[in-house]
Amino acid sequence: MGAVSLREPQQDRSRATRLRLLEAAVDCLAELGWVRTTVAVVAEHAGVSRGAAQHHFPTRENLVTAALDYMFDVRIADVRRRGANLPSGASHTEAVVDMLVSFYTGPLFRAAVQVWVPAAADRALRVQLVPLEARLARETHAIAVDLLGVDESRPGARETVQGVLDMARGLGLANLLTDDTKRRRRIIRQWAKILDTTLG
Repeated sequence: MGAVSLREPQQDRSRATRLRLLEAAVDCLAELGWVRTTVAVVAEHAGVSRGAAQHHFPTRENLVTAALDYMFDVRIADVRRRGANLPSGASHTEAVVDMLVSFYTGPLFRAAVQVWVPAAADRALRVQLVPLEARLARETHAIAVDLLGVDESRPGARETVQGVLDMARGLGLANLLTDDTKRRRRIIRQWAKILDTTLG
């Protein structure tokens, strides 16, 4: 019994350390970029030793992909929660589009973009990243379909939803260098009108 009770706090500490590393990795990627986000830098930001960090994640690639995977789950759960509280009626479509766009304008998207560029030239990193991106794309598409009440058996409906998500990703990219809030607001409003006309 004593050995089990000793292991449990140790496992709790290990889980807490891993979680701090995952969150710090996303923060570092978003703020510092890929080149400066090393295991040592993430460990320092997380307040853990480099040895402890490398015990959990032997390489930067392991750490980064695990961090993005974890944060994708957190963000998807957050979007689902927010989606359940969106207004109904005339403003519903715009609220959905706004929420989808916000998914691509936050720190997680900024962190993910920092990994896309090196992954384009690094096959090992790309192999780890592509399944994560594919899963995220499926999840966000399913959420959009559900929240917009889209019947995907209708010709063009699936492509219309995908167009919204591609637009949202593009607005996220535009927001990386400058604050694009004002223009983004107008585009979101217009896309909501297009969706109401096309899918209504």
